[in-house]
Amino acid sequence: MTLALWGLFSSAFIAATLAPGGSEAILAYLVGQGEIPLLTLLLVATVGNTLGSLTSYLIGRYLHRRKTPQEMVSGRERRVIDWLQRYGIWSLLLAWLPVVGDAIPLLAGWFRFPLLSSTLLIFIGKFLRYLLVALITMGVLGGA
Repeated sequence: MTLALWGLFSSAFIAATLAPGGSEAILAYLVGQGEIPLLTLLLVATVGNTLGSLTSYLIGRYLHRRKTPQEMVSGRERRVIDWLQRYGIWSLLLAWLPVVGDAIPLLAGWFRFPLLSSTLLIFIGKFLRYLLVALITMGVLGGA
């Protein structure tokens, strides 16, 4: 894997954990360069971001007996508890959202949503987000 792909993967992984990151900007830059196939970029970013979210998911599973969901999130992230209780596992399609997205896999782990289904839904949501960024960068969808 090239250094650029490792950078994209690392940025995507970090962006999906509780730390802020800017993987979309790196993806857009690499898409604009046109040196690496689009599907490769999308998969590297999506896998990195999905693994970052699964780290949060596993932390949530670990904290199940130690903390309540309310103790695990604060501020605007608290509304995620209601989303998860109302929409269940389907909420994981929104794990890419800014601000509240990091809390979704964390709480999904706490609620003990099935790992395989959770992984698939997180992957789909994140792939679609990165695809949208790529299409906008390429000028296929409004902008750039």
